[in-house]
Amino acid sequence: MADIPILRPEAVTPRWLTKVLAQGGVDADVRGFSSTPIGTGQIGQSVKFTLDYARKGEDAPASLVGKFPSPGEESRNTGVALGNYVREVNFYRTLAPTALISLPKCYFTDVDPATSEFVLMMEDLSPAEQGDQLRGCTLEQARLAVAEAANLAASHWGDAAIEQYPWVSGTKAAANLGSADAGAVVGLWQAFCARYESRLDDECRTIGEVLSANYPRYAALYDGPKALAHNDFRPDNMMFASARGGRPLTVLDWQSLSFGCAATDVAYFLGGSLPREVRRTQERELLAEYLERLRKLGVRDYTFDQLWNDYRAHTFQLFLTAFYAAVIVTQTARGDDMFFAMLRGAADQILDLDSLSFIR
Repeated sequence: MADIPILRPEAVTPRWLTKVLAQGGVDADVRGFSSTPIGTGQIGQSVKFTLDYARKGEDAPASLVGKFPSPGEESRNTGVALGNYVREVNFYRTLAPTALISLPKCYFTDVDPATSEFVLMMEDLSPAEQGDQLRGCTLEQARLAVAEAANLAASHWGDAAIEQYPWVSGTKAAANLGSADAGAVVGLWQAFCARYESRLDDECRTIGEVLSANYPRYAALYDGPKALAHNDFRPDNMMFASARGGRPLTVLDWQSLSFGCAATDVAYFLGGSLPREVRRTQERELLAEYLERLRKLGVRDYTFDQLWNDYRAHTFQLFLTAFYAAVIVTQTARGDDMFFAMLRGAADQILDLDSLSFIR
């Protein structure tokens, strides 16, 4: 791949796109293209490239989607410091073929480990449409997401070989890359409170104080079988079929991949994506579907009681992500609204399930 340089979107050329397609097994000659920014990623920048061909075969795509480092300095520095860019590229290179979860086709990806400059060129999944954290999702979409979470977890359930990868958070080789220590969590919570004083309600404030003060206890809670977890499993990182078509669900954004408690993804998604009353009435049934899917894929050493306990104990990941991400990425109006929607959904879930009892 040495002959395909890592470029930012403004430096992309037809010749470069021709090489990208060739890397993905497509014999074509790109004559020109147009580019359009898509999405509102907090750490990465995504661009759609609509292609004009001088020559193409039937397998030549009409468009590609590229992902690049964030143009915002604060967000880009966060992506570098947390190893997010290296992690996503390595996921597609190493684990995507065996992860069992629905993914976009990757035509080309590369990263410079010294600078974390990266590029990820993927299929355009339209007419599927990106989910929206602020809008939430339907119960049917939640069922699809729960099934995909189970697929990912089952793919490498208890797989000791994953421990060798330093770019996967939570492995023995990772040396806590991308993880926060107790002092950092307290500092991030204090910074969040200072910035958003007028928007914080008393329930969220209490949860944040207890969680930040007891973060080491939370971090040490889990001692069960380890599995891959997306760790930012929410609608904004998913493409759902639209009325015009598309695959039912495809999962994007693998910058936070971890090896640990699989139930984290289910708790994260349901807490942040369903209306409170729907989650309350449906979560046990959804968890039963999740466990049934795990068992169909060969997981036998996990009971519903264990799953329910892990689910309750890991409602905090959504709350944590909401407040720390809010202060370490470039601030935007939509970002603020999104992080508060995540925070409030997590708070409701924590209170409904008495999750604070795990860490007090």
